[in-house]
Amino acid sequence: MAEEERQCLLTITMFAWFLLPLILASFANASPGDRDPLYSSCVEHCARTGCVGRSCFSVCNVPINGGGALGVDGEEVLKKPLDLGLFSWDCTRECRYQCMLHREAERQSHGLEPVKYHGKWPFDRILGLQEPASVVFSLLNLLAHILGVVSFLVLLYHKLPLRQHGKGVPYYEYAGLWTIYALFAINSWFWSAIFHARDMNVTERLDYCSAVALIGLSLILAIIRTGNLRVEAARVMASAPIIAFISTHILYLNFYEFDYGLNMKVCIVMGVLQLLLWSLWAAYTQHPARLKLWIVVLGGALAMLLEVYDFPPYKGIFDAHSIWHAVTVPLTYLWWSFIRDDALYRTMDLFNRGKIAKKVE
Repeated sequence: MAEEERQCLLTITMFAWFLLPLILASFANASPGDRDPLYSSCVEHCARTGCVGRSCFSVCNVPINGGGALGVDGEEVLKKPLDLGLFSWDCTRECRYQCMLHREAERQSHGLEPVKYHGKWPFDRILGLQEPASVVFSLLNLLAHILGVVSFLVLLYHKLPLRQHGKGVPYYEYAGLWTIYALFAINSWFWSAIFHARDMNVTERLDYCSAVALIGLSLILAIIRTGNLRVEAARVMASAPIIAFISTHILYLNFYEFDYGLNMKVCIVMGVLQLLLWSLWAAYTQHPARLKLWIVVLGGALAMLLEVYDFPPYKGIFDAHSIWHAVTVPLTYLWWSFIRDDALYRTMDLFNRGKIAKKVE
């Protein structure tokens, strides 16, 4: 191993262990916005009257001083737009959203910084989408994984040699695992887009559980690939404890307590572990595509900083979390490029060995 790679490995390892406690500590604080008495009283008033300030909302189905387009005190009744109906904005959610905007306008007039409400920054809703930037970037990640797995399968089954005795079985030992990974990733980013479009109990649980399942599978893949585990029994022994843990964790979240902090800590720990595994492997292996892996590992580690140094949305659209989603888009393309290179490398190595063996026979 070259001296430069040793130094790079040491840097990533120290950075990852330094990063871990920072990220875990960042999720210890609750949202101050929903503890604001003025915000709470605004939501309660809106739920009773359907109004925030001089604006009233038909979604609440509350008669405004006897009904009519305008109340007797001149309140403007805002009809429910089609996009709000499409994303099922009910009275409670609409009141929370409008009171959040109302309180943030008051706070801004007093020179105060934005705060989170119910775990979220105050975003500007666009076409009914609660977090429009995160929705767009989640869909781009979804597309990146679809294109990645399609190009991976085309390479395996149409461009690389196949085992003759297996009726089209690829030489690459990890083909099935990466295909399963792609399905988990597509599912996770789909629910991420849905959840960021509309935060509801069901979309929240589907997003969180899909994400932790994907991260768990990614850790399993990191162990299997970096450990070069090709025997089925070894793979089962490595995978079983992680599968059992992830299954128990998901059951705990859904049937005992939906603990946001615990879930995030589990995801971060598993994420850091797989970054360390890949960085160690990239440093010690002579894989021809290890430079791409270095970039993905470093990019993934740096992207985690966005979960530590969180900041309110710029122009009400782009917050740290949405930018983290944006950063993962090019990393996903590069990641699938590494997977394709790995498939090519392993296939040609096994294929050439088979040819040599036949010549010896």
